[in-house]
Amino acid sequence: MANSDMNLDQVLQTFILEARELLEDMEAALLRVSDEDDPKESIAAIFRAAHTIKGSAGLFGLDAVVAFTHVVESVLDDVRDGTIALSEALIELMLACGDYIGRMITTVDAREELADPKTDPEGAALLARLDQFLSGRSGAPAAAPAAGALPATASVDAGVAVQGGADHWHLSLRFGPDVLRNGMDPLSFIRYLATLGSIEQLVTVHDAVPGLDALDPEACCLGFEIAFKSTADKAAIENVFEFVIDDCALRIVPPHSRLAQYVELIEQLPEQPPRLGEILVRCGSITAHELERALQTQAQDAPQQKIGSILAEQTQVAPQLVEAALARQKQVKDTTKSQENQSVRVDADKLDRLINLVGELIIATAGANLIAKRTRNVELQECNSTLSDLVEEVRDSALQLRMVKIGATFNRFKRVVHDVARELGKDVELKVSGEDTELDKTVVEKIGDPLMHLVRNAMDHGIDAPDVRAQRGKPAQGTVALNAYHDSGSIVIQVSDDGGGLNREKILAKAVERGLVEAGRAMSDSEIYGLIFEPGFSTADQITNLSGRGVGMDVVKRNITALRGSVAIASEPGHGTTVTVRLPLTLAIINGFQVSVGKSVFVVPMDVVDECVEFSVEPGHDYTDLRGQVLPFIRLRELFEVSGAPSTRQNIVVVKHAGQKFGLVVDGLMGEAQTVIKPLSKMFAQVRGISGSSILGSGDVALILDVPLLMQEAQISRSHAGNPHGVAQRSSVGA
Repeated sequence: MANSDMNLDQVLQTFILEARELLEDMEAALLRVSDEDDPKESIAAIFRAAHTIKGSAGLFGLDAVVAFTHVVESVLDDVRDGTIALSEALIELMLACGDYIGRMITTVDAREELADPKTDPEGAALLARLDQFLSGRSGAPAAAPAAGALPATASVDAGVAVQGGADHWHLSLRFGPDVLRNGMDPLSFIRYLATLGSIEQLVTVHDAVPGLDALDPEACCLGFEIAFKSTADKAAIENVFEFVIDDCALRIVPPHSRLAQYVELIEQLPEQPPRLGEILVRCGSITAHELERALQTQAQDAPQQKIGSILAEQTQVAPQLVEAALARQKQVKDTTKSQENQSVRVDADKLDRLINLVGELIIATAGANLIAKRTRNVELQECNSTLSDLVEEVRDSALQLRMVKIGATFNRFKRVVHDVARELGKDVELKVSGEDTELDKTVVEKIGDPLMHLVRNAMDHGIDAPDVRAQRGKPAQGTVALNAYHDSGSIVIQVSDDGGGLNREKILAKAVERGLVEAGRAMSDSEIYGLIFEPGFSTADQITNLSGRGVGMDVVKRNITALRGSVAIASEPGHGTTVTVRLPLTLAIINGFQVSVGKSVFVVPMDVVDECVEFSVEPGHDYTDLRGQVLPFIRLRELFEVSGAPSTRQNIVVVKHAGQKFGLVVDGLMGEAQTVIKPLSKMFAQVRGISGSSILGSGDVALILDVPLLMQEAQISRSHAGNPHGVAQRSSVGA
């Protein structure tokens, strides 16, 4: 019993996950439907989402969800038929209904009791608004079907035959053996099917039931042949079984089908070849009474006359069906094969465990590589080289499993822009590009909230008021744009608006007032704009529900920095602002370029390494000439106060980030290696220039350089030549 409860709980979690996905699809369709020239497909998608949630909820006895969603579905059905026009008010209502269904799903997930929508204040208010749209219909909406009642016309009896005829749907249904173990009741699907029409007759197929000694009480061995009258389309009938579609074999033959479709059905029957007459009964070509009468005729006339010819004469069944049934008898097929899934749901914890194991494997491989080099055994080195290549492929495949498209995150903001625009009284459009750009699932989850704040801030502070836009000759509708793309091993996400831009002088005055900068100090635009990320900084004249308290932008920067990312801002007065966020593609494993400073080893992410050149510079300068261009650099020995004298032949590692180049002066170049990123402990949280650590094959610790921050150091060193590292917080890395 405990095992059954566990399986039921797993299935319920699957329902909750899929219901939330359907609600997201429903919301996305509602937000785009008003902009489409032909909204039929979007309307159908909205209806299917509500219909599927209702049907799946009915399988679990979630009557409150079924009852509320049924009314929503009734309104959407009228919209689909053209009885009700899809107005802006109705779209707002459907969005609110989707939110309410989502909260009911959350209640189910929390194992709390669902409130009756008719007595719940929020649910009752929504139902009243829905009834206003239904009040113009010729009759009251049909009540939601009871979840536990079998249709009166259905009889689960192997002795009842499917009636032949062309005016009904024919369903051939075979449930897989694991349906019961997964917490599903096969009859519940038959009950739900009856809500779409009338089950004329039903035959239970039990060929797969084994002998009593081999019977597994938890295995499902049943199939059904169903004659079904309904005005529903094939997609709606198939959706009845959507929640169990991967655990069953379903074949649907429409009314008035051509003979070839019934022949195909006969050929696809999953059971071992039964007798000819049973095949024809199961496909709905003849009745059991007609078969019995034909068998009696065959017995009286002796077995010389074949049963096929008798059936063709007495029942007027098409000869082609008889021939197909005979051909089916000659074939031996396996029992029902489960459908091949194109995708598999995997818990995120399992993926994290896999990534951790791959990381440990990389470290172990690096250690084996060192031993192979020390022993100077050629065969061992060759084997280790092959092993390293395989481990690298495993690493790439494992990381690819966690890569997801950022489009799903971007789509969340369509609803945010829709709601916030109404709250602010602005007309704002969201433009999305680069939604197919992929990055690590962990990064996607953690970047959602910072991006949410940037989008809301762009709408509140960035987009002008309608009257101001008119004065400036701008379109009445403002635009907030989200864009993502890959650049130098990082993902770049831009949040931009076409508003009034940042007020440089106002920001600088506020910073001087708060003592953040000295009065009269010369600062670049990027430095001034960067002040808005200081804690508590705000230039808003009044406090609103969205902003004005100086809380948020500092949290945005802190969260992005915690992901080893960087944030920059650019603005053009009167034309708009763009916030650029750079993030690593993954937080787990990278290709690194190892360098040495004394006995210390540092790792530079390989994606930002541009080239390596020999160090040559005049004394006292923190820049060099790189093929006619000025290249600023940082001496890692001085920055991290590594003891000892520099080597006689130093090198410069030229790195490229955000379209700019700078150099890192090191003693030695150790080459490329796979690098497992290990986070630093909290006591090292304030160390600048280091983003993490890694364990080498020798067991020593190597520090991973924070290239974006080091670039800032290089820029500062150029602007403050007399104090090249005065603003850097130094940390000691023992030699």
